[in-house]
Amino acid sequence: MRISANPLRGQQFPAVLLLLAAGLGLLLANLMTHDAIEGVLELHLAVPGTALDLSVGHWISDGLLAVFFLVVAIELRHELTHGELDSPRKAVQPAIAAAGGVLVPIAVYLLLAGDFTTVAGWPVPTATDIAFALGVLAMFGRGLPPTVRVFLLALAILDDIIGIVFIAVLFAHDVQWLLLALAVVCVIAFWALSRLLHATGHTLVAVAMAVVGVVTWGLVAASGIHATIAGVLLGLVMAPVPAGRVRHALEPAVNGVILPLFAFVAAFVVIPAVSPTELSPAFWGILVALPVGKIIGISLFGWVAMRIRPKGAPPALPFADLVAAGALGGIGFTVSLLLANLAFAGDAGIRDQAILGVLLGSLVALVLSGVIVSLRAGWYRRVAAAAE
Repeated sequence: MRISANPLRGQQFPAVLLLLAAGLGLLLANLMTHDAIEGVLELHLAVPGTALDLSVGHWISDGLLAVFFLVVAIELRHELTHGELDSPRKAVQPAIAAAGGVLVPIAVYLLLAGDFTTVAGWPVPTATDIAFALGVLAMFGRGLPPTVRVFLLALAILDDIIGIVFIAVLFAHDVQWLLLALAVVCVIAFWALSRLLHATGHTLVAVAMAVVGVVTWGLVAASGIHATIAGVLLGLVMAPVPAGRVRHALEPAVNGVILPLFAFVAAFVVIPAVSPTELSPAFWGILVALPVGKIIGISLFGWVAMRIRPKGAPPALPFADLVAAGALGGIGFTVSLLLANLAFAGDAGIRDQAILGVLLGSLVALVLSGVIVSLRAGWYRRVAAAAE
């Protein structure tokens, strides 16, 4: 297996870095350092001559995270056109499993936290953190067949698409249609410039693309649509060859700086000094829905998908492998943290408890998936040894 010389391009080290950053944010939020760091995160930085005036925390979650979504969108496009989802036969099984991995966690959440004060959090446990899931698979899955990784990758990509739709549709507010229309014009210009860059390779074209990309982000942010959607739109329309180069260039920065920064800021919450019975239903709903809802939904819907798969579809995965994929799917983290911030933006107390639910639920799923994946990998290694 080829190992990248840069650990930030791998799967294991970025996952560990993300976990450490979140742990550090949670730790410092509950020490005497809280007020000083909170003051920095709440410091506002405005762009002269524009309506953009965001706190440092929002520059990270709305600005830097848009770069992460740009990279995600580039990967989405590749998988939809040349990868694991480039035909209905390939996509149908992970699509049905992904539907279960969304619907069952929503049902579990609503069962536990469906009252009027916390019902808005139902999208939070629907996400899968692809970086974390693949990192755990790489750490503990030596010996698993490649089909498990392919299935998990396709499942997580479909989850990303659903999460992006939720962010774009559910959390838009006071949409300024003129600004949004101008953003669409900029996206079209970006599309044209990316093809010109592919044809000419001229540096000035790349500079123009960067400028148009920043303007697009600013227009989307000002329009009332969440700013990260700008990154999604730009990544989806970029010409394939320049897109691949951009993804390769940005990957270390995204894995080594942007995602850890976001994890630190998102996890910077004060643990409430209350008994477990006094915690918000949102906390319990997310804590249970992520590890339990995901593993049940993905396993059962995946099993059904394997029974009805069309001719020419990839071979059926054993049910135990589907359970392993379901456990990995419960690691919500990055997108779930963003959804928690958006769902409870108007209530800081519930928002912080929802974030704690994401962190603990993802941690439970991480431990559970590590155990299940290790057991399955060990079984495959023993089978292979016996066959030899």
